Amino acid sequence: MSVTEQQQGGEHQAGGDPREALQDRIAADSLTTRRDYLRIVTTVSGGLAVGGIGVAAGILHRHGDGEEGQAPEAKRIAQRLPPGESIAFRYPGEEDRAVAVRLDDGTLVGYSAVCTHLACAVLWRKDRGREGELYCPCHEGVFDARSGEVTAGPPPRGLPKVVVIEETDGSIWAVGTTRSGESVEAGLCRQLGGERPDLAARIGCPDIGGGAESPPRAPGPGASDATETPGRRA
Repeated sequence: MSVTEQQQGGEHQAGGDPREALQDRIAADSLTTRRDYLRIVTTVSGGLAVGGIGVAAGILHRHGDGEEGQAPEAKRIAQRLPPGESIAFRYPGEEDRAVAVRLDDGTLVGYSAVCTHLACAVLWRKDRGREGELYCPCHEGVFDARSGEVTAGPPPRGLPKVVVIEETDGSIWAVGTTRSGESVEAGLCRQLGGERPDLAARIGCPDIGGGAESPPRAPGPGASDATETPGRRA
């Protein structure tokens, strides 16, 4: 399902068409899960109780960042993704909203679709900005399409990345996640270091001892199971 299914408008202007703004709000509300609403309530009530200190001290959840735990399984999210198109999907869990975008120059990017402000749904808007924007209509938060960094509005951090790769057959796979502000390399090393030190060593992660041996090759991504581990990267 593409997140560009909502009505398309012209270039974004402050105080633009209220009907377009309403459509964006409806689209965002429809994508916000029950868990996201609980996070919003927790943040608001917690912020009132501790005056925002809880967020600064890391007590409250950082919206968009994945839960701690084992490295997520690889998941096929699309058979093809042409330039200028996007795909909405769930990753690493079934309640974790994410979006992958193929920019016009062919660059493939993936992000959490949970706003880092108050956990509202982030929408991909191809018609906004120079090469599209990731936009949260709840409080006018805007994120750069290429980097995920905040370009406007109240979000305190950029969007966490979802690591997406393209296989030789053109299929698109999600293979890992990062925290907000964390590089793809650091995110993969953090997730693989404890469980797959052999693979972490192969991709050059620091402070990984031993086994740089090649792991057994997993079944190729052409199989029908959407959670199979992909084969070699393109």
